Amino acid sequence: MKRARIIYNPTSGRELFRRHLPEVLEKLEIAGYETSCHATTCEGDAKKAAANAVERGFDIVIAAGGDGTLNEVVAGISPYDKRPKLGLVPMGTTNDFARALHIPRKIDEAIDIIVKGDTIPVDVGLINNDRYFINIAAGGRITELTYEVPSKMKTVLGQLAYYLKGIEMIPSIKATNMRIEYDGEVFEGEAMMFLCGLTNSVGGFEKIAPDASINDGLFTMMILKKCTIADFIKIASLALRGEHLNDPNLIYRKASVVKVSPMAEDETIHINLDGEYGGDAPVTFTNLKRHIEVFAPITDIRELDRV
Repeated sequence: MKRARIIYNPTSGRELFRRHLPEVLEKLEIAGYETSCHATTCEGDAKKAAANAVERGFDIVIAAGGDGTLNEVVAGISPYDKRPKLGLVPMGTTNDFARALHIPRKIDEAIDIIVKGDTIPVDVGLINNDRYFINIAAGGRITELTYEVPSKMKTVLGQLAYYLKGIEMIPSIKATNMRIEYDGEVFEGEAMMFLCGLTNSVGGFEKIAPDASINDGLFTMMILKKCTIADFIKIASLALRGEHLNDPNLIYRKASVVKVSPMAEDETIHINLDGEYGGDAPVTFTNLKRHIEVFAPITDIRELDRV
């Protein structure tokens, strides 16, 4: 009998997963998995639990929670040579990675995908040889939005919490003087933000990086150069429709390695990893091609992502 380890955030999704845990365990047991679970208690706990699951030889690890829980689980299993397959039950506010892989938000449907057993390899981002991300790494004042929204506000208001915080932050958005190296090219100057994406879903929107692939070994990289607030709002509006890629204020490239550093001693570039604070630049992002096998509905995935 194969063994499954569920790592879940008991506070995600208005605590819905906790209430449905008995049905989840029953369904996995019927499917032939000896299943146990771990409820996270604090920041970093999911990472430790995932690493422990690898060391104990579990065949699959299931992350039930938001993008932050998923990031920690990926960070826990990624350093190992022999990695378990990864299942996902999206319970967060945005669920970018699950959205990109067409994994449904309904708990029973997400578990059905794991039970069916189809998997697809996905890229993982490595930062400075010691941290990982599965969806995006970004920097710039506006990218601090996701981890500045209080957890209780996200629980009550959902996606609306991000919109309200974004409106609040607009007057404080300013450019940062930075150097970005990417596969032989260099940008030096003031930028509003940069983003290294592993999927086509960013902040719940699927047209910001329309041709991003989950397993081509390349980041989809965007640099938004210094511009006025009016131009910023215009580009943001275009991005929601996927019409922003030719804007002169935007650099849009593919790259396997990206290095970011501030150009002045008094400049600080906070790094956003999958919606959470991930330290400060200088940083180097490296794409680990097809690093983890993830359960997914293969027939629903875009043709360019199928392997």
